[in-house]
Amino acid sequence: MQQELVNQALDLNSAIQPTAGLAPSDSALLDAYSQAVVGTAEKISPSVVKIDVAQATRNRSGEQRERQGGGSGFVFTPDGLILTNSHVVHDAVRIHVSLPDGQHRFPAHVIGDDPATDIAVIRIDAPNLIAAPLGDSQKLRVGQLAIAIGNPYGFQYTVTAGVVSALGRSLRSYSGRLIDDVIQTDASLNPGNSGGPLVTSDGHVVGVNTATIMGAQGLCFAIGINTAKFVATKLLRDGRIRRGYIGVEAQTVPLHRRVVRFYDLAQESGVVVAFVTEGSPAQRSGLREGDVIISLDNQPVAGVDDLHRLLTEAKVGVSSQVVILRGTEKRELSVVPEERNGD
Repeated sequence: MQQELVNQALDLNSAIQPTAGLAPSDSALLDAYSQAVVGTAEKISPSVVKIDVAQATRNRSGEQRERQGGGSGFVFTPDGLILTNSHVVHDAVRIHVSLPDGQHRFPAHVIGDDPATDIAVIRIDAPNLIAAPLGDSQKLRVGQLAIAIGNPYGFQYTVTAGVVSALGRSLRSYSGRLIDDVIQTDASLNPGNSGGPLVTSDGHVVGVNTATIMGAQGLCFAIGINTAKFVATKLLRDGRIRRGYIGVEAQTVPLHRRVVRFYDLAQESGVVVAFVTEGSPAQRSGLREGDVIISLDNQPVAGVDDLHRLLTEAKVGVSSQVVILRGTEKRELSVVPEERNGD
């Protein structure tokens, strides 16, 4: 009997060994997550800066006053170009940028800002700057790790981590224009983190943090880096954005594979029209809510970023051919974009 009890005890011990072995595995998974966040923060934080701004305002009696404000930004070229939000630096009379070490502070000037996308480019004259590597926001997937980094106090960067909770969102900018194709994340934004980078686990910037909605359980938003790169290029060249306007609110959507194969399309996504502005070029052309734009002047439109890039100043006043899917039917419409500045 005693030997039988011993054997049963040995059998029980061997049975629970695999279960006990799960603990190191769980620990390893947590370590991998932590290492991804730590590694990304250490890679990007030398590029993240604090921005202090003085803006001219008037009180009720009409007297001019200065209002202090600020936010974050990040260096994206070694010669001192910094991306941030337009609302951080718009109408600034003075701008100063503090580097992550908290010991170096430089005056900055605005290269250009675009309230319509809440993107601005400023420049400082400083040595030995480290540029953050820019990624591709078109390749983001829901559920992907997202890390928001800011420098609200100028002495030490702050980091929050979460996931990409939605893509293709729309967000109204402070100028009143709807920003399309915005990234939604649950990586919370601390005060002063506007303009900082949203980063993936491989250390590439995929968005510019722009807003948080506290009443909606901390939903946070970032402008896709593809949009930011396009806007920055225009601002560096012209100092402002001149863009064609057709009058639609839209978002990126996947196309059914059967539709892609049937029409032999070059892309697997398009832009669905969510709203058509009354009296706009889109309404005059016959565009309707629910139409999916797949090309403009023979150029594929795989997302809202593509539509923004194609609606340049060269399109203003010129008849353009828009190919759409209405249900499963492919149609071609003519639209004449109007000029819409970035205000």
